[in-house]
Amino acid sequence: MSSQERKAIIELPVKVVLTDIGTTFFIKNNKKLRKFKLADNVEESGILLDHFTPVSLQRMMLADYISKVEIANSEFVTIRQEVMDISKLVTYTMMYRQYDVYIFQRVLASDVIKNWNRKNPANIIDDKTKLNDAYLQSICKDKEHDIDEIKQSVLAPMHAFISRNSNLLPEEKNIQLLLSEKFLNTLRPFTWFILAKFKGSDGYDALIKEVRAGLAEYMEKAKIAEYVALNVMELAANAENNNLKREAKLIFKGAVDMNAVLFDPNVRRQVIDSLQRRGELVSISWKLGSRGTSIGTQGRLHITIYNKESEYEKRKEAFDEKKSADLKKKSLQDFYKELPEAESNTDLGLYYLSYLSEACEKVNVKFESFVNQISGSDLTVITLAINI
Repeated sequence: MSSQERKAIIELPVKVVLTDIGTTFFIKNNKKLRKFKLADNVEESGILLDHFTPVSLQRMMLADYISKVEIANSEFVTIRQEVMDISKLVTYTMMYRQYDVYIFQRVLASDVIKNWNRKNPANIIDDKTKLNDAYLQSICKDKEHDIDEIKQSVLAPMHAFISRNSNLLPEEKNIQLLLSEKFLNTLRPFTWFILAKFKGSDGYDALIKEVRAGLAEYMEKAKIAEYVALNVMELAANAENNNLKREAKLIFKGAVDMNAVLFDPNVRRQVIDSLQRRGELVSISWKLGSRGTSIGTQGRLHITIYNKESEYEKRKEAFDEKKSADLKKKSLQDFYKELPEAESNTDLGLYYLSYLSEACEKVNVKFESFVNQISGSDLTVITLAINI
């Protein structure tokens, strides 16, 4: 698995749509918001980032300040790494958030809390309990040693498992170790407050086992982040290639080899410049389920690729055919080798949907993909719906 924070700074224009919580935060801190039109022609308020650190973007997502992230470009070869980094960043963040929700629910349902609530009916702890943030931070600071011990006790089995895994390279092991720690470090302070407060009490050991089991489950789920990023990139590249071919026909009146459009740098540049002048862009949108929504919707991630298509029905037919292709008998490596060269460069993202679907199924992540067209326009929309 590649690191979700490979680049220290991502230099790419990104439209960030804020949640109500995010809007309130930025206004309170005298940050000017911008109005911009998204790929679906809806106008939203938010911020425009030209260059940013992955950590800063992730911090805003973890705080539930962001509802959508969108980028647009005429070609994706030169920004491939940035696109994949953003996609993995969003997917990992949704994993962290869902692990936090999952563990908090387990904590509240634990015997530790049930015992406390029976003995303290006037001060029960449940999902409506509110503690002052400053107070929570103060308590966690005082209990820092205990919290560190709890983290180590949770991580020990996972770290041992990763270290013994002969299928992982040393760098991959380090990434897995860091990922496991990140899951714990993004748990809400209230969870650590409860774990530290009831350390050693009746039911505590059983609760720690649940925290460990949840970590193992979400470490498995996190494996799909790489699949998602590759799929998004290949679908965007597929849309880009369709645009290049269509534009080349207009420019050269059919007097140019389509392979030259895709692979000859000079011809390709000429076609891309024409697309940029006419504003013919491919857009990618990552829509995050909000923590404030009802149970079952917080873990929804919708990734959408927008592109103008003159042959929508043909595109939809190809999409439906390839996403349901029976590829399970082949390894991904064999599939790459057997794919015709022309198709490997233009339709890989469509075929790859089958692998993403299988990867999600293995780790109990619900996945759907579909293509449609916005009414009254030639805008074709490919959506990957993931419920973590």
